[in-house]
Formats: sequence, structure tokens, C-alpha cells
Amino acid sequence: MAKDTGTAPAPRPTANVRNVALVGHAGAGKTTLAEALLVATGALPRAGRVEDGTTALDTEEVEIRQQRSVSLGVATVEHAGHRITLLDTPGSPDFVGELRAGLRAADAALFVVSAVNGVDAATVQLWEECAAVGMPRAVVITQLDRARADVDDAVRLCQMLLGEGVYPVHLVDRGPDGAVRGLVNLLDPEVGAPDADRLRSELIEGIIGESEDEALMERYLAGDQLVQDDLIADLETAVARAHFHPVLCAAPLAGVGVRELLDLLVSGFPCPMEHGCPPVTRPDGSPAPPLACDPEGPLVAEVVKTTTDPYVGRVSLVRVFSGTLRPDVAVHVSGHGMAERGHPDHDADERIGALTSPLGATLRPVAACPAGDICAVARLATAETGDTLSSPDDPRLVPPWELPTPQLPVALEAASRSDEDRLATALARLVAEDPTVRLERRADTGQLLLWCVGEAHAEVLLERLRTRHGVAVTTVPVRVPMVETLAGPAQVTGRHVKQSGGHGQYAVVVIEGEPGPPGSGIVFEQRIVGGTVPSQFHGSVEKGIRAQAQRGISGDRPLVDVHLTLVDGKAHSVDSSDAAFQAAGALALRELAAAAGTRVLEPWCEVEVVVPGEYVGAVMSDLSGRRARVTGSEADAVRDRTTVRAEIPEVELLTYPGVLRSVTHGTGSFSRRALGYEPAPANLAVPA
Repeated sequence: MAKDTGTAPAPRPTANVRNVALVGHAGAGKTTLAEALLVATGALPRAGRVEDGTTALDTEEVEIRQQRSVSLGVATVEHAGHRITLLDTPGSPDFVGELRAGLRAADAALFVVSAVNGVDAATVQLWEECAAVGMPRAVVITQLDRARADVDDAVRLCQMLLGEGVYPVHLVDRGPDGAVRGLVNLLDPEVGAPDADRLRSELIEGIIGESEDEALMERYLAGDQLVQDDLIADLETAVARAHFHPVLCAAPLAGVGVRELLDLLVSGFPCPMEHGCPPVTRPDGSPAPPLACDPEGPLVAEVVKTTTDPYVGRVSLVRVFSGTLRPDVAVHVSGHGMAERGHPDHDADERIGALTSPLGATLRPVAACPAGDICAVARLATAETGDTLSSPDDPRLVPPWELPTPQLPVALEAASRSDEDRLATALARLVAEDPTVRLERRADTGQLLLWCVGEAHAEVLLERLRTRHGVAVTTVPVRVPMVETLAGPAQVTGRHVKQSGGHGQYAVVVIEGEPGPPGSGIVFEQRIVGGTVPSQFHGSVEKGIRAQAQRGISGDRPLVDVHLTLVDGKAHSVDSSDAAFQAAGALALRELAAAAGTRVLEPWCEVEVVVPGEYVGAVMSDLSGRRARVTGSEADAVRDRTTVRAEIPEVELLTYPGVLRSVTHGTGSFSRRALGYEPAPANLAVPA
């Protein structure tokens, strides 16, 4: 993390602030476009990767090596008297947590669509999610100058797949050789390109359909020639209402369309006051007054990203929704609602240090961060991604944004003793940085599991452990805990008799055993007649049996779901003891397993898989191949989503996140809950 000796752009009135998230599938050109915007505004001398492979927004080692974005990149620039913060989000579904953080911090989403690859299913799904929460949206078609680029087809796909309100604003002007020369603005009535009149009419009608100026509609119906200046205010209103979605075009590396896009960002995108603020409560969950985007209002800000820098320490990227964040003032840090993800509820008062404006890895000092702005805060010791910053005298809480549940477990072991000493601290920092991560020490196997969204997410987390935190780990196969139960009924005698001179040990028990119902555990009772086993030793027998069942009969598989009855036995007035009857009980359980035989059981889960309707058949076919039992499905025709319910062995879920993503092109998700144990197939029921 570098600190610039220069200063950030001066604070602007909230009406002149724009926060825009660049979203879209991987490879669509989001980072290239963002850097072209930085170059056009003078924030960067040039775009693209320099000799060491770095860019302004992709700065992590894994991003440099793989040349793809895996984290939220942020840069603040100035254009036409406006302050624009660009939030460059990753395109891979594995990093949806960074994507949703960018959307939380933004007031509008700019969907970046490749003229070569068009619109994928994941982009359509994200568009629908943004529509459901009223997020203003626009589209920019990029890579116009690539081979096989088809702008008309990309626009047609956007209009077909993204729904109503999608209107092109530009036509692409190409030379005789097909090279992109520039753009044709459809709001310019002097342009006479093919189809321009029809497209211009559709565009103008879409804009004034959202207008509150009745005179404008009357002028249009009367045949007046409307120009861009007549429509620009209504264009901004239409976009802010999230009913109108302009489609622009850009070839960033050639510089085509970059200025036009900047102009649209300042003239056609909503400011923070128009987008509004998220709901808030008190930290205890009680109601709190709604917020307004007012620099003089109560302080409410949210940590949307956390990173750890070896020189600066913990850096929190913060979006201020209300009030003004200033250096050297006390704030209340509150995190609630994510305990099930390994983020316990917490509240603490801390003092704000220096504030900076981010430009990728460069931090430029600012004097204050008012409502609507985004800044970086260093050295907030307890703040985690998703936490709320507010006044200690009037604490508030912004509920966390929706995040996927990590479903891919990765078992970790420290590579050395020195790494083991640092591993716990490093993992705690990873969890604080990324709320899509869950850390678990599994009691039944003893393994340390890092739950990730997908394989690429896991790779990045391991890389961060190594490069950012200096900890080397190795991954080992995830162990699915198997258990055993009795295969049938039996009666055995357990004899623990030792005479070695002096005080001996004497305990004899007769035990009947049989398999119990699934989930019943170890059920112990006694039917002793005549006091053959004194009552004070009944508990000793049970204790020995339960300890042996937990240790397992063969290897380390616990014995479960067994009904045991103490029916007879013998005791000695001198040599019988608690320890002797515990040993006899344990021996009897081993004898029962030998006499009746055992069955190996594997854990099963109940899953709910949510996918677009077109992928239901493929998902059901894959589940059947994983020994799953499909128990039902439910279609949501409005959202075109189907929920498939099934019961499936846990071992079959170890690789399922990646397979589901492949089968559904990144649009499927699933949840699970433990269901119990069932007999394992022969290939899994090998000796432990």
C-alpha cells in the first residue's frame, strides 16, 4: 500500500458526487475501462499493465500473476466539477462478496458487456438482483475494436435478456476497413446514420416517459426537434428511478467512447441523495430513525472492504451514508448479524486516524469524508468488513448485505512449527477481511477447515496467507466423519478380572445389544435382578461403554445408535471397583461388535439447489449421479428460478460447488443442513 505525497481531489457538494460500480462477467474489460477513465481524467499517466505486470487497480500478487481481478478496486477522480468514485468489481462468481461490497458502496451499477462475448447468464441474474432492490443501471458495450466484435448483436442481447427500458445512446462509426473511428450520438438530431431516426425516437420516448415535465412531452408530440440539452435533466431522472437504462459503447484502449461515458456519469447518473440510504437500527435491534444523505446528520458509515498492509496495518474502506467522518474523533464500531459465519457480534469505541482517498493501492490524504463519499481509514483495530461506524453517543447499525454461504471446505495444516504459531492470527485477519469466509475446527475429525465460495476463492485465500501474512500452509484431503453401528443383536459377557497379589480387580457384566433407531445415540439401561451387579457400579458400566463408543471399535469411527442393556454380572466384595466395571463395560462393547458385526455409516445432508429453470434437468441428472435422492422441486415463475430439494451423502458435496457452477454457468447456488447417518457403500466402508 503506497501513500501519495500529493492530495486527493477536493471534496465536492453531495450533488456533485457519483459512486459507480463496474460489474459484469470476467474478461468483459471492466478494469481496462476503469483505467482508461483514470487516464482520461489525468489520474493516471497511462492505462494497461506496466513492465512489472501491475495496474492501478489490480495490485495483489495473484491478480498480477493471473491478470484478472479478484478483489474490489477503488479509484476516485474528477471530471467536469464532479467527484467520481469507480468501484471495479471482480467478474468471477467466486468473488461475489467483493461484488456485493462494491454494489453496497455504489449509487449506480455500470454493466460492462463485451461486444465479442455478449451477455452471460450470471450477468442477467445480477441485473435482476439489482432491479429487485431498485439499483440504477446502465450498460457499456466494450471491446468494439476486437476481432469478431458485433455491437448490434450485443445491444440486441441486452434488450432481449435484460428486459424493458434498455436503449442505445450511441451508434458505432466505422471506417471502410472496419476500424472504429468514433461514436454517433443519437441525441444529436443532425445525425443521419442508418436506423438513427428510429433509434432516436425510441430513445427520446424512453427518456420523456419518465419525465415530470409535461411541456416536454407536448413539444415532442407537436414535432419539435428536441436536443440533448433539453433531455439531459430528464435522462438523469430516468436513470435514477431505475426504469431507464442507457447503452453506451467504448473502445477504451483506442480512447473511443471514454469521454462520452464520463459525461454520462456526471450528467445522467444519480448522486447519493437520489439513491438514498440503507435502513438502520440500534445495535440492540431496536428501531432507529431513517437516514438522509446529509453531511450534517448523525454519523453512519459502513466498512465495505478490509485489507491488511504490512506497512500501514489494517485499512478499512468506508462508505459514509450520513454525517461527516473526520480524523482524530471517536467512533462506535458495531458488527451484528453474522455470528453464524464466524463473525461474533461485537461493539467497541475507537478513534479515527488519518483519512485517505484511494486510487488503487495509493492513498491520498483528505481532511474529511462527508455523506455520500468513500474513503479509507487506517488502523481501526476491531473493524471488520460489514461493520458500522457511528457516533458513540448515538450508535446505529446498518444490517449486513446479503452474502453467499461458503460451501467448499479446504483442510489446512501449517507447513512448519513457526507457521503454526502465526496461523491463528493470520486466519483471524482473513476472516475479518472477507465475510464470505468461515473458519471451523471440526470436532469429529480434528481438521481445521477454511470454508470458501469456490476453488478460485480458495486459491486466492491461500495466496494471501503466504504473501500478505507470511504463513505457509499445506492442504490435505477433507475427511468426512464415518461412524459405525451394530449390524444385529447379540449378548456377550465382559470379564475384567486381574489378580496380581494384593488388591485385585474384578468385574463381570452381561450385556445385550442391538441397533437403535437412526439418531438415537447410545441408549443404556439395566435389568439387574438380585443385585448381581451392585447399583453403585451401574453408572460405571455405562461410563465405560460410552467412552469406548466414542473412541470407536475399529480405528477412530465412533459407535452410534445402539441400544444396550445390562442384564447380569458378578461383583467381588473386595476387588470390585468403579475402574474395574468401567473396563468391563468397555470390553463388553468390543465383544458385542465382534459378535454382532458392525455397519459403517456415512453422514447425509439435505440440500436446496436454486437454479434458473433451463438448468433443472442438468442439475437433477448430476445429483442422481452423486447417489442423491431428489425429494421435490418448486418453481418460481416470476423469477424463473427452481428450487430442487434432495438428500445426498456429505462426501458427494466436497466437489459440488465447482460442478454446480459449471453446470449452471455460475447462476446456481445451494444450501445444506445435516440430516443424519446412513449405511455407506462398500468402497467407503474400508477399515479406518
